[in-house]
Amino acid sequence: MKIYTRTGDEGQTHIIGGRVAKNDARVEAYGTIDELNSFVGLVISQLDEKVISMKPQLIDIQHELFDCGADLAAVKPGPKGYKVHAEMTQQLEQWIDAYEAENTPITRFILPGGTAVSAGLHVCRTICRRAERSVVALAAEKEINTEVRAYLNRLSDLFFAMARAANLRAGEEDVSYVRSAEVFRRDS
Repeated sequence: MKIYTRTGDEGQTHIIGGRVAKNDARVEAYGTIDELNSFVGLVISQLDEKVISMKPQLIDIQHELFDCGADLAAVKPGPKGYKVHAEMTQQLEQWIDAYEAENTPITRFILPGGTAVSAGLHVCRTICRRAERSVVALAAEKEINTEVRAYLNRLSDLFFAMARAANLRAGEEDVSYVRSAEVFRRDS
């Protein structure tokens, strides 16, 4: 089987249930999720012994991002329904809570950066936010699995918590945005 089909040379692509222009909102949404998945793979390739424990979660996320893309690429749910479900988002919340228990409290915005892994996770966070915006735009036009939107919203929070934990484990301090007032409540 050849990797090229030539069927998209005229600016159309196949989705589950039809063909659309390559700049269709549906293609933009799942394409941004695909971009995010590639960056998650890049982060995985940079994991060292201090953060290697993140690898199974990141691989699970890669599979779930494919599920998100599949749900968005479908004009309507298949016979088995959608792939993304609320339990996946709940799992992300558990992971967020675990990383946040490890992290020090923050009171100001922080600058993305620190270790290569932390910086990569911040890139994932921002691409995830863009993917979420694309999904919101798509949902304004077409029916979608709204669980994808919730999943992406929570996933960006997880990337933030993981980025902070990666820095902490490496002994790198987060850099506070110094021109900011305190914007987060201090935990008692």
